[in-house]
Order: sequence, then structure tokens, then C-alpha cells
Amino acid sequence: MSSHLQKQLQALGQPEARGMLTGIKRGIEKESLRIEAKGTLAQTPHPAGLGSALTHSFITTDYSEALLEFITPVNTSMEGSLQLLEDIHSFVYQKIGDEILWSASMPCIMSGDASIPVAQYGSSNVARMKTVYRSGLGHRYGRIMQAIAGIHYNFSMPQEYWNHAWESAGCPGEKQDYISERYLGLIRNFRRYSWLLIYLFGASPAVCSSFLGGLDRHGMEAFDDQAKSLYLPYGTALRMGELGYSSDAQKDLNVCYNSLDDYVDTLSSAIKQRHSTYSDIPSGQEGNYQQLNDSLLQIENEFYSSIRPKRVANSGETPLCALVRAGIEYIEVRSVDINPFSPVGLDDTQMRSLDTFLLYCLLQDSPACNDDEQLVQNANLKAVVNTGRQPGLQLNNGSDDIPMVEWANELLSAMRPIAEMLDTAHDSGDYIASLDCQLGKVADPELTPSARILKEMHDKNLPFFRLAMTYSEKWAQYFRERTLSTDVQIAFEEEAQRSLLAQRDIEASDDISFKHYLDNFFSQYEGL
Repeated sequence: MSSHLQKQLQALGQPEARGMLTGIKRGIEKESLRIEAKGTLAQTPHPAGLGSALTHSFITTDYSEALLEFITPVNTSMEGSLQLLEDIHSFVYQKIGDEILWSASMPCIMSGDASIPVAQYGSSNVARMKTVYRSGLGHRYGRIMQAIAGIHYNFSMPQEYWNHAWESAGCPGEKQDYISERYLGLIRNFRRYSWLLIYLFGASPAVCSSFLGGLDRHGMEAFDDQAKSLYLPYGTALRMGELGYSSDAQKDLNVCYNSLDDYVDTLSSAIKQRHSTYSDIPSGQEGNYQQLNDSLLQIENEFYSSIRPKRVANSGETPLCALVRAGIEYIEVRSVDINPFSPVGLDDTQMRSLDTFLLYCLLQDSPACNDDEQLVQNANLKAVVNTGRQPGLQLNNGSDDIPMVEWANELLSAMRPIAEMLDTAHDSGDYIASLDCQLGKVADPELTPSARILKEMHDKNLPFFRLAMTYSEKWAQYFRERTLSTDVQIAFEEEAQRSLLAQRDIEASDDISFKHYLDNFFSQYEGL
């Protein structure tokens, strides 16, 4: 254990500090494709009974009308977040008729880009901007890539912890600057060690061949004689590799997390500078908007990253401007696959492991990163994505090649004191149990979700689509039979109606042209 980590643990181990760990805040954003009963992507619009995708607090859409996104508010209760996520699923099933929610990250049967309807949010300027942005993504990367689903895990430490940590460090500079620097340290360590999460929780080792549409198989093997499914024998999370959210144009975009200024400067430059690759896509000429602009990034959300620094933005404010205004408030982990073996795609054991891992990344020493180290990080991630369960797999720890299993055991062992502290704070043994569960997966790769998926496909002779469909139907029945309390039912119905009225108010209040609206929005980047 490093002396830095030991010092941080000693500070948190003090009686007056232990209770701070119960104040860790989490939020979950879970995406799910709506599919027809036969397993193809739903072509129906966002169900009216769910309210407005623009203004609903818990239920919206991501890229497509058929790609639902469920959002839990910030909560210190893990059980509360999972309960609400289940309640949202139950309510949605009341409103989608015979359609069901796809239980995997990699999509269902696809019929090309034309079969993926872009999300619509109404007639207001802000709604049109959201749709044009998605149209631009489709032109740039193809719509099929945008149909991949995942889970975003938002994590933050309580203000009480930051007060204690800042004072223990000798009150260096402004407190918010200190908080931002520490979150950036977490992000740098996350990027160093995120391959471990991919190994432990990756749940996308296979894909329906319709997803590729006859394109490059990326070295995957055919599961059956008809090649209806393709897979990597030792793969873990295809979603996080070349088949997932990747961009050739963004490969030269070297985002630095050594300081908030570096991060903001790099992304804002990519938004402000024209990129010739996208110059032929209409971006407002004669009123034709098929993308927001012809920059490398239309907005910062287009940057594909496994983790992001975040701050809740004010109405109309850009995410980068929010960070400049008030610093980092929380971090968003974007590398979590949907687990088909769980009704909502993740469970409390995984959440405890994520908390332990993220707290380790926060407390561990986190030196500045350079371009060479980022190349090593990318290579490690790629190796685990494609061959994570391969016996003898070697990774590079920054100085030497090391067996992945050895490094994984070292990291999980270093996290044990953190899990013990979390258990002490919560008066439980659940965090240690979760850690031991992950150690078990390192000892036996067959216990990982990716291995379980491939084993079940082989044992039951089920192609990926049929396996995912089986679990989708199982959880559909579970949620259709699950009843909501009267209070929860009323609250969801009222929120749906409130959101529809809120959308109408926004539409009625627009008093400038769409071009003027975009000009105002993008002018914010000029000061960055």
C-alpha cells in the first residue's frame, strides 16, 4: 500500500470522519431499447403515457425514439436508487403495450440506419437542437452505433468529506479548486485501472450479426453455421471497443485530465474549430440543419470517454461553462454494460464494487499523465475488451508487463481497507462480500458476466439474439407482474402530465429563431 493511500485511509479512519462515507451520493442513468415482440427495434414514437422526453425528471430518450433512458436523482441510499429504478421500469411497462425492453447493451435485430428513428423532443429551439445534434451523430458515425445501450454511474463525495479533506491538507488554495483537482486525480486513476471494471463487469462478448450489416467482423468468430451471432472467445465488453462508441476522427483528440483548464481548453477548441471531414454535412445553409456545426465535436457530449467530470449546468448553459463557473461537482462513469442477469441491468453488489473502486481511485496517489501513458492505458483497455479472459494475458502497469490476474489481485487487495471502512460506516459486511465476489471472478474467469453469457449460448445452443431475447422476456414478465404502490403510481402519472405542460410552456416562450438560439448557445464557448 502506498504511503499516500495509507495517509488518506488514516484520515478517513478517524471516528469523526467515518460517518462521511454514508454520505456518498450516486445517480444512475440506464438506457434500454424498446423492441417489438418479435425482437426488432420499435418504430413507434415515444409513448405519450410516459410524458415528455424533453422535460420528464426520470424518463427520457437518448439517441433514438426507441432508446429509453431512465434517470434516478442523486441519492445517498443505494437501495433507494435501485428501488426507484425498478419502479420506473414497472411504470414504463404499463405504457408500452406489447413492446418490451431489451436486456443487453449490444442491440437487437437491426435493419440498417433507416430503421433507427432519431429522437424527437417537440418544436422548441432547445428540442430542435437536441434532435439536430443526434442527426449529426448519425451522419458522422452511423445510427446503428448510437443504438448501443449502457449504464452511466454518477458518483460524488459529500461536502462534509471535502471540508475535512481540504482542512487536513492545510487548506491549499480555494476549496472548490482543491475539489476539482482531487476529482481529476480520481479520473486519471480510473483511466489507469478501468480495465479491471471491464473484466469484472463486461457483459457484451457477442453481437447479433445484423449489427454489422455485412461490414468488417473485427476478428470475431461465427457462433453458428449461419453466422447469426459473432463473438470473441475471450472478449468481455465489445461495447467499449472498436465496435462500440469509437471515432476515427476523435483518435487524435488527446484530452488531458491533468488540470481543469487543460480539459476545458482541449474540448472547447474541438468545438470551435472546423473539421473538414464534416464540411459536406449541412449545418444551417438555407435553413438545412443536419448537424449543429462542422467542428470535430458539435458539443462536448460528442466526446466519447469512459468517464467525465460533471457539474449540473444552469438552464441554457454549456457543460464546459458550468465546469469553469463552479468546478467539478461529480464524476460520470460511462463504461458499465447492461447486465442481462439483473432485472434493471445492475445490482447492489456491483454498485458496492463501483463505490469501492472509485473511492480507491480518489484516495490513491494520482500523478499527472502524459501522452505515452495514455497510449499504454488505451492498449490495456483494448486487450481486456477483446481478450480479457485469455489465460496468461499480460498488461503493462507503466513500467513492466505483468499478468493481468496478478495486477487485478494487487488492486483488489489494496481496496480491502476501503471496503472495510465502508462496512464500518454502514454497519454491514456487504462491501467486503462484494470485494470477495470480484476476487472470485479473477480466480475463475467463468464467473464473469461475459463468460456466463457465452457459456449459456453454447450450452443451450442459443445465438446472442435469442439469449438476450429470453432474458428480455423474463424481465418483461417480472415488471408486468410487479405492482406499484398507490402513492408511487400517482406520482409517476402526475410527473408525466407535469412534463407535458412544461414542454408546452417552453414551446410557447420561444421568441427567437433557431439560428439565433444556436448563435447564443455557441457564443458561450468564445470566452473559454
